[in-house]
Amino acid sequence: MVSSFIAYCVIPAYTLIFVRNSDWLASNLSVIGSWPGRRVAFFFLGLLVGTYYLVILRRLLSRLPRHMTESLLLWTAFALLMLAVSTPYLPETVPFQAFLHVVFAFTSSILLALCLWLTFRHLSGLSPELTEFLRPYRMSMAVIGAVCAALLLIAGIISTAMELYFLATTIVLVQKAYIHLNNPAGEVLPPNRPAGAGPL
Repeated sequence: MVSSFIAYCVIPAYTLIFVRNSDWLASNLSVIGSWPGRRVAFFFLGLLVGTYYLVILRRLLSRLPRHMTESLLLWTAFALLMLAVSTPYLPETVPFQAFLHVVFAFTSSILLALCLWLTFRHLSGLSPELTEFLRPYRMSMAVIGAVCAALLLIAGIISTAMELYFLATTIVLVQKAYIHLNNPAGEVLPPNRPAGAGPL
């Protein structure tokens, strides 16, 4: 499956190449992206990751009879991510733009996490089987939040380690859910189920 190759090979390889020769606890993706020679790579990293989330989560959301809130969160997170990677993080020379970059990037991550949690929660309500299957996913979102908070306390900043952890864990969750819902051996949900439809 192309999405699995992108999720498990392309994104990790590109990200690790991007953060090479950096201290994962003393810097972050924004700082690395401000280095000469990595600004274009930073933009394409954001585009790659943002497009992956957008495409796969839209396919998951198509399984829900109503998903206006989740779609709004997803599109807003994507737009803010694109604004973040397009806005330079150079606090010493353009402090206001650097401030906007931080706001865009942080808000995008929060909205994405909320979209993921709501998506897993509402997919769980479609059938008892999905309730059981997605329970670890909902719990994982709480664990991800706790680990990110711990990494923030350890480093004292939003570090590369924290960003890579969030990126890796959420991509794995999204991809595993997507594969399960499209696997003939698993429970396949028809797209665009009508409102009020009963359990599968």
